[in-house]
Amino acid sequence: MIGRVQEHLEAIYGITCAARAEGFVVDREAAVQLGATGRSEEELLVHESEGDLEMALYLAPALLHRLKPYESGPVDSLLESELDGFCQLAEGVSHFLYVAHTATHGRTVSLLELEAQAEVDKFALCVLHRWGEGVGAWAEELLRRLFDRVSYRERLSAAERWRYEEANRLSRNFCSRLMGHVTGRRLERLLTDLRYAYRLGAEAKLRHFGQVS
Repeated sequence: MIGRVQEHLEAIYGITCAARAEGFVVDREAAVQLGATGRSEEELLVHESEGDLEMALYLAPALLHRLKPYESGPVDSLLESELDGFCQLAEGVSHFLYVAHTATHGRTVSLLELEAQAEVDKFALCVLHRWGEGVGAWAEELLRRLFDRVSYRERLSAAERWRYEEANRLSRNFCSRLMGHVTGRRLERLLTDLRYAYRLGAEAKLRHFGQVS
């Protein structure tokens, strides 16, 4: 499933990445040694030193176990029964791919940018797996589930809570603007807008996400 999600994200954004997320997955013990907080079922661990970037991706065994029955089947059935699990996996792969992509192009990425892009990636993945008749109604419900019916862990610091809330606000604005393409089944225009935003960097991306139609 990890590889399928990465391949789909690469197809959506028209990019290729030599590094494969599934090859960077570590167990809990290794993740803790690398500085994982242990507060989430997915966590990307990044270390940069003297121009070298090292990454590890922690995905909880319980999460992978829940998704295992869907590894070879259609993802749309998974979205009905394990949307939360799929989105957690997608978030981890999104983080990995975006950091790898930006590093290849020689630029840094902020935590806010990383979180906002992951929210957009989850929306795009889910919508495109359900593309076809009825996708508009599904996407409207998805917007509510991803961006409105949310809660935040009590142990977050004030800075962390602000970052997650701001990422939610920015990505919701952008995904709401994409809804016209979704309901009109304009696939090429949807992909064009997604790819344009993906290639924006830093403040330009955040400003673009935050625009209100």
